[in-house]
Amino acid sequence: MTQEPDAAADIASMPFEQAMQELERIVGDLEKGAVSLDESVRLYARGKALQARCENLLAEAESRIEKITLGESGQPTGVAPFDVE
Repeated sequence: MTQEPDAAADIASMPFEQAMQELERIVGDLEKGAVSLDESVRLYARGKALQARCENLLAEAESRIEKITLGESGQPTGVAPFDVE
């Protein structure tokens, strides 16, 4: 199932906080079970797209984080990519 073009473009331009907020709302609606089957399928598809957007934004942010490297004297010598592992 694919997103409608306008919906996909809307999600692609969302900042992280907005995408996460909408994803949380969708999860809440689905957990309540108060929506029809068709609406559940539509919400699920939008939720998956929002999840992908959040994951991409987090990966981009992670790749920009750097750590300060220190020399033998303890003084900063530069920066290196941050290793999360």
